[in-house]
Amino acid sequence: MKIAIMGFGTVGSGAYDVAMDAGGIEVVKILDLQIRKGYEHIADKFTTELADITGDPEIELVVEAMGGIDTPKKFVMECLKAGKHVVTPNKNLISACYGELMETAAANGAELRFTAAAGGGIPWLYNLLRTRRCDTIQEVRGIVNGTCNFILDAMHESGADFDEMLAEAKSLGYAEANPAADIEGTDTLRKTVISANFAFGTVIKEDQVPCYGIDTISAADIAYLKDKGLVCRLMMNARCENGVISAYVEPTAFPVTSLEANIRTNNNLITLVGESVGTQSFYGQGAGKLPTGESVVQDILDIREGVRMEIPAASGECRVDNGSAVHRYYIRHNRMCEHIEPFIDTYEEKDGIYYCISRPVSVTEMHAMAQHRKEKGKPMFIAGLAE
Repeated sequence: MKIAIMGFGTVGSGAYDVAMDAGGIEVVKILDLQIRKGYEHIADKFTTELADITGDPEIELVVEAMGGIDTPKKFVMECLKAGKHVVTPNKNLISACYGELMETAAANGAELRFTAAAGGGIPWLYNLLRTRRCDTIQEVRGIVNGTCNFILDAMHESGADFDEMLAEAKSLGYAEANPAADIEGTDTLRKTVISANFAFGTVIKEDQVPCYGIDTISAADIAYLKDKGLVCRLMMNARCENGVISAYVEPTAFPVTSLEANIRTNNNLITLVGESVGTQSFYGQGAGKLPTGESVVQDILDIREGVRMEIPAASGECRVDNGSAVHRYYIRHNRMCEHIEPFIDTYEEKDGIYYCISRPVSVTEMHAMAQHRKEKGKPMFIAGLAE
């Protein structure tokens, strides 16, 4: 099979390396503005013109590994309209444009695959769809951002503050120079949208999913939770019950004996709950050049071999209702006020800092209050208490 790769950074070059080892795949064109160091020997394959790909009848499939939304969307749409299959690990693109891309692929007899878009090298979406064929998925949840897990795990082990561990994550290559998408929870939000759409056969939009990241956490939070036998992790959550979907992203405090509490460094743990199969969890590297590249190539091989993937149709938009998702929260803030006090069940005050446990409260209410405090320049930290 002759293919092209658009974008030759970490993931694009990783897909190239894995494809060369897989055999039976020939990369004939690489769309990028410059030749990546170490790949000068294939300089003749590089181009800056999309027409060199869409206009080549021998190219059957295109890998989009550019990242972002606007330009990748334009290029992917052109490839699909040219009847070329597309494989992409681009979670930003799939989360934002899922419905439109799926409709365009179907209208042009092309396949669109993106199992690397959530879970990286973990065969998460593939197995989610496989389970869905003969079971009803009730819930998906998990640790899906390695950067955040590294930071939280390191803070728990060392007692260091957030900024110190974020700097370490950057130095080790686990965090980008601008880590906002990771620490503010946006990356996890996008993976939540993709996973929920697969699991429940619907089209959830990003703005329907409330999201609270770990950018306001402190060493004091970690110490307080640790003293209570709890460990903090950033979680994606989506559940469908009686036709009502709840979907949200938030830090969550787990008992130290739980599976989630023991996911170390930058690893991921993603879980589905099926009506018949029960709980299944998938563990491993959720990112990285070769793990993600391998997942991309698995999609290529499936398309080449005619392996069908029953991806839910791009229809059935739904309203997410987090009012029915109710649990207790840990809350840390600097002062008690009329916005916070109604939520509190018990609290401890130390050196002017309030460490609170809330009454059972809905995700909708808690996130609205926490975001309000953030917008007022008075950020607090919240974490759902796992039950």
